[in-house]
Amino acid sequence: MIIRKTTGSALLFSLALALSSLSTSLQSAEGVVWDLTGVYADTDVWESALEAAQADIADLPELAGSLGDSAASLSAALDRISSLEKEIARIYVYTSLIFDSDQRDPEAQARMGRSRALYASFEESISWLAPEILAVGEARIESFLAANEALAAHAFYLRDTLRRAPHTLDAKTEEILAQAGLALNASEQIYESYANADIPWPTVTLSEGQEVTLSQAGYSLWRAAPNRNDRKLVFDAFWQTWNQYNDGMGATMAANVQSNVFSARVRNHESTLAANLFNDGLPPEVYTQLVTQVNQSLPLFHRYLSLRGRMLGIDDLRYYDIYPPLVEVDTGEFDLARSAEITFEALKPFGEEYLALLRTGLDGEWMHSHPAPGKRSGAYMNGSIYDVHPFVLLNHNDDYESLSTFAHEWGHAVHSLLAQAQNPYETASYSTFTAEMASTINEILLQEYMIENARSDEEKLFYLGGALENIRGTLFRQTMFAEFELAMHEAVEAGEPLTGPKLSEMYGELLKRYHGHDLGVLTIDDEYAAEWAFIPHFYYDFYVFQYATSITGAAWFAEQFLAGDEQVRDAFIRVLSAGGSDYAHTILRDEAGLDMTSAEAYGPVLRRMESLMDRIEALL
Repeated sequence: MIIRKTTGSALLFSLALALSSLSTSLQSAEGVVWDLTGVYADTDVWESALEAAQADIADLPELAGSLGDSAASLSAALDRISSLEKEIARIYVYTSLIFDSDQRDPEAQARMGRSRALYASFEESISWLAPEILAVGEARIESFLAANEALAAHAFYLRDTLRRAPHTLDAKTEEILAQAGLALNASEQIYESYANADIPWPTVTLSEGQEVTLSQAGYSLWRAAPNRNDRKLVFDAFWQTWNQYNDGMGATMAANVQSNVFSARVRNHESTLAANLFNDGLPPEVYTQLVTQVNQSLPLFHRYLSLRGRMLGIDDLRYYDIYPPLVEVDTGEFDLARSAEITFEALKPFGEEYLALLRTGLDGEWMHSHPAPGKRSGAYMNGSIYDVHPFVLLNHNDDYESLSTFAHEWGHAVHSLLAQAQNPYETASYSTFTAEMASTINEILLQEYMIENARSDEEKLFYLGGALENIRGTLFRQTMFAEFELAMHEAVEAGEPLTGPKLSEMYGELLKRYHGHDLGVLTIDDEYAAEWAFIPHFYYDFYVFQYATSITGAAWFAEQFLAGDEQVRDAFIRVLSAGGSDYAHTILRDEAGLDMTSAEAYGPVLRRMESLMDRIEALL
């Protein structure tokens, strides 16, 4: 992708045009809905693509036995497999985007099931691939790579496959595991059906007479209600609903963990944590250093909680006091157009290349912005359709948290654009480890922009508090999640049964330790320990700890380039542009000098937290 460079007044003019364009294109109060016709014109075209892919999948086993014949035969086979995988990703993502728009739609549910089956069939059809690459052997593979430039796009995959030799099984066993894929991964689908379509959400009446439905999006909005009695009402009603499903969700989570333990053991890994770190090429010290540093910093977290209680005027801080802003201030609504404009302004430190890509995305119909009945909760960016563009799902509530989520998800989108511009399909997909840095740094830049441009001390306190809450939610909360996830897997690995009540007990103990329950910092009511059942990321297999390492890495970069270090900024862009051309830990170390196994990597995020509290206390 070629980005035309401008400087000086020309750049300012282009930014002004961008803001004007964004403001015009995102004015609808109802939000925007993505246009999927660039993927497939309609579901009939999708149907034809799926049928064609099924036929191509059936022919893939004919490639078995040819990989070692020559460099050309290896290249031809991998090109064919990669091309089909790219089309299957397109088929799957198109289906999932429609499904996530309304998960109650039975036709969308059926298409989603067929897409999952297609992907499983593809995995089964190439189950012989890794064993055969290992049979060809490292020496011959390296000679093929040296002899044939056409294999360059597949070099990382081939070397990674060789690395996985101790955990790769024979072709027949790999085929059996591939056939079992749908069953082993069914727990997440069960959770999503419960959480997004089947659970009847309660309706409550708030203190001023407003009747609200506590769906997942409704809970996320009203848990921050300014009236404390309203917050307690929201928490009590929402978690009582989840507690009604405690046994079923416990069985669902237990099945998920058992599946992970089975997969790790059958591949000869010491544990599920070791398996997941190995798969991403991450040193074990990345996880252990995170947990160590965060636990050592719990007094700093407790300082924040005590400051929160002081600013809210609450002596007996409770878990339902976590979410309201530290001060009440009228910031106005952050509707979609305003969110786009502010995000664009806040991200100017990234420079013109980044802003040009952001403008392209925001001017396009890439986004499904607002809550709707049956719509998937939360937010995400899906950049898996290499030949089209990323898609962004939001549940925008027109508040500051929604603005922050907006900036976060568009950070993912620009990351995908940068990676795809610099990489072939085979190495464009990147690790979560760097993905969440790309989004979290946007939140930091947004926070500093809002603090700097606050119109009053009260508004500045609001944004400072929001920045602190971001660290709480991303560093401390996600590390707590990571400890819970590890505890679940270690329990099953030790032969202990998991039930809903047991999971609530385990989660409740962590909640109390992290929040200083026994120290009198914040009280955790036992019924709120059902929160584990609400968190979809526990079905993503050791995903959550990478949010915490990401805010750490993002703070490391932001601290330097907000101080004017353009070399560090450019290094960060190189990290994003590298995509999946190497292991994420290696890319960060080699391109930017950031070693996430070191204690020093955590200094900037902890300094940031202290600075935010110091700035608040100076204003009080």
